[in-house]
Amino acid sequence: MNFPKNLTDKLETRKKNKSLRLLPKPNDLIDFSSNDYIGFSKSEAIFDAVHQFLLDHNIKSNGATGSRLISGNHVLYSETENHIAQFHQSESALLFNSGYDANVGFFSSVPQKGDLILYDELCHASIRDGIQLSNAKSYKFKHNDFEDLERLISKAITDISQLIIYIVTESVFSMDGDCPNMEELTAVSEKYNCYLVVDEAHALGVFGDKGEGLIQYLHLQDKIFARIMTFGKGLGCHGAVVLGSSTLKSYLVNFARSFIYSTGLSPHSVAAILMGYHHLEKDKQAIETLRENIVFFNQVKKMLCLSPIFIRSKSAIQSAIVPGNKKVKSIAASLQQNGFDVKAILSPTVPEGQERLRFCIHSFNSKEEISSLIACFSSLL
Repeated sequence: MNFPKNLTDKLETRKKNKSLRLLPKPNDLIDFSSNDYIGFSKSEAIFDAVHQFLLDHNIKSNGATGSRLISGNHVLYSETENHIAQFHQSESALLFNSGYDANVGFFSSVPQKGDLILYDELCHASIRDGIQLSNAKSYKFKHNDFEDLERLISKAITDISQLIIYIVTESVFSMDGDCPNMEELTAVSEKYNCYLVVDEAHALGVFGDKGEGLIQYLHLQDKIFARIMTFGKGLGCHGAVVLGSSTLKSYLVNFARSFIYSTGLSPHSVAAILMGYHHLEKDKQAIETLRENIVFFNQVKKMLCLSPIFIRSKSAIQSAIVPGNKKVKSIAASLQQNGFDVKAILSPTVPEGQERLRFCIHSFNSKEEISSLIACFSSLL
């Protein structure tokens, strides 16, 4: 069957640039690439708890059967959302099918025509896609640069009085692994009466005594208009939640198209989320071990004089800048040949010249594995 030439040309361009994406094959290498930060995706205890919970509640359904507004709002939804809201000290919680769905649904429906969205230039693609679907005007500010943010705010409120402004950031950035100064950002937000929205996808399970995320760890939850938590990382399952006021929840149920026009999560998926949260509350050892491994990783890379090529990060994501798609792919391949599952992040996913190796640290990585990985990386450089 014929394929459009303009699409073929785009694929050929990717091949020439060494940036063509291919689905990786499963492997048994030492995991330094997944977002399974505290090992919940492989937890037999959580798997067994989900199975037993469904049996105890006589739930034997494979699917939700429809949108939550039609037939898919099964009984587990309210129990799980109530538990999540309590856990995150939020007035309400609304589950979405994925982090992508949550961000697209939120940003395409909440900001209105005449409103202004100011977002960090490194915000995730799902946030950007949701903003593009919005009728609001939007501008990006320099990464974690709140002077630049204030400049944009001051210019906007000079032009239009009573302007509604949404400030958007992430508590842990997925490609750099760094965190904004949230205390300073909330102060800027309050100063100009803005609505602050924070994606905490890579903070859940990583920050806080119970892995509740960076915002609660800093006791800033009451200053945030909306938090988006996704479960495919630290919680080890699937889905996402928007945390905020009960009025926000009602609004999203009525206007977020990715929520309204999508079949709900299956009872098994929602039970996995609920059991994941129960496990977060009692499995503090995994969270503590992850923190120790992050500190150890930073110590070893400093000892080997590698810190200058790494982006400064105290999260589970540690990125080393290795410019050039060809070079970074070659080093990643060599690391894999040595038994370490490390992935290269290529342009255009990151800007040209910012290609990198993205090392993800986990609670189940041993210190010996971390030391061997960094030593191998150092020798390849």
